[in-house]
Amino acid sequence: MVEWHEWPVRVYYEDTDAEGVVYFANYFRFMERGRTEWLRALGVEQDRLLEDESLFFSVTETHANFRRPARFNDQLIVRTRCIEHGRARFKLLQSVWRGDEELVGGGCTAACIDAETFRPRRLPTALRERITGEQ
Repeated sequence: MVEWHEWPVRVYYEDTDAEGVVYFANYFRFMERGRTEWLRALGVEQDRLLEDESLFFSVTETHANFRRPARFNDQLIVRTRCIEHGRARFKLLQSVWRGDEELVGGGCTAACIDAETFRPRRLPTALRERITGEQ
C-alpha cells in the first residue's frame, strides 16, 4: 500500500470566518497545497511538467466530509495518497488532521491534460509510476 504523504499547514486569521473557525472552502485550499507538495515529494514539479511535457493536472471531481472545525493558529496536517489510477487520471484520498483528530476527510480525481488541446492525455509511464508507486 502507498504511504501517506503529510504536509503541515498553519491556520491563519485570513482562513477563518466570522465565528473564528476555518471557512469550509479553505480546506480545499489546504488540500491543494497537500497535493502540490505530494507531487513535489515524488519529484514532479508542475511548472516543469507544463514547460517540458506540455501537460498539467486538472481536478475533475472533489469532495469533503467536515467532521470538526479548525480554529485560528491551529497546526494541521494534510495527508494525501493515490488510491486509484487510470490511463489519464488518478484519484487521491486526502484528509486534514489536528493531532490525532481527523477534521476533514475527502479527496479528488485529477486528469492529465494536454496544454495545447485541453483534452485528456495519457499519463507518461515514468509519471504514472511516480504517482502510483508502481515500478
